[in-house]
Amino acid sequence: MLRLAIQSKGRLSDETTELLNEIGIGLDDSHRKFLLQAPNFPLELLYMRDDDIPQVVSDGTAALGIVGLNEVVERGLPVQLVKRLGFSTCRLSLAVPKNAGYNGPDWFRGKRIATSYPRILGDWLTEKGIDAKVQVITGSVEVAPAAGIADAIFDIVSSGGTLVANGLVEVEKVFYSEAVLISSGNLDKAGQAVLDEMLFRIDSAMVSRSKKYLLMNVPKDAVDEAIKIIPAMRSPTIMPLAAEGWCSMHSVVEEADLWDKIKKLKALGAEGILVLNIDKIIP
Repeated sequence: MLRLAIQSKGRLSDETTELLNEIGIGLDDSHRKFLLQAPNFPLELLYMRDDDIPQVVSDGTAALGIVGLNEVVERGLPVQLVKRLGFSTCRLSLAVPKNAGYNGPDWFRGKRIATSYPRILGDWLTEKGIDAKVQVITGSVEVAPAAGIADAIFDIVSSGGTLVANGLVEVEKVFYSEAVLISSGNLDKAGQAVLDEMLFRIDSAMVSRSKKYLLMNVPKDAVDEAIKIIPAMRSPTIMPLAAEGWCSMHSVVEEADLWDKIKKLKALGAEGILVLNIDKIIP
């Protein structure tokens, strides 16, 4: 059995639980404990603060962890990045008071910058050749300028609403983060087999999120042109209809291209087009 460390609360915790349920690792966390065993998969959940997850994975207390990439980079511990998961996206940005007269990165020279991420900020300052004072603060970093503790902040930004509420404006986007699956790198053969099964399920779920299933009726003489528009993963399914001269056509398309393809299919005479969500795609 593998132990997976995940965030104990917050958006990342909710989205991690959603992913695990989506890939068939059902969890009943209505009576959440520090440790929770999945009833139908050889996995034990360890609920932690997000900034502690890289540590417990690095020292082998947990074999795996799901945590923000920002925490992995900030801690700088020897863990393996197994997979980017594409959810809980955010960025680490520099923000200044809206009336600060910001005119570019040189503005930060000699300034005090409050942050909970001194490593990532320090790397950026070094890269830019800027000498600034980094003040490490845990908690509500965004109040530091108003309290006179710092001239600027470096913190997580999602929607930007918190910055606006505190009279700040985002001026430099430094680091983009998302949820990632990390490993201690010390899995035995049985543990690697469990991880491989998890990755297979995750890949199937992630692929399905960007695709839609199309069903439509297409004039028989337009089928060849329709296939060029929606070739599917290997080849679309085509079945004759009871109505003479018509076929039913089924295919899978990228959601990003959906409306453009529908427009082209309609121009060929396709009708009765159904667009369905896909639960899983098994490669």
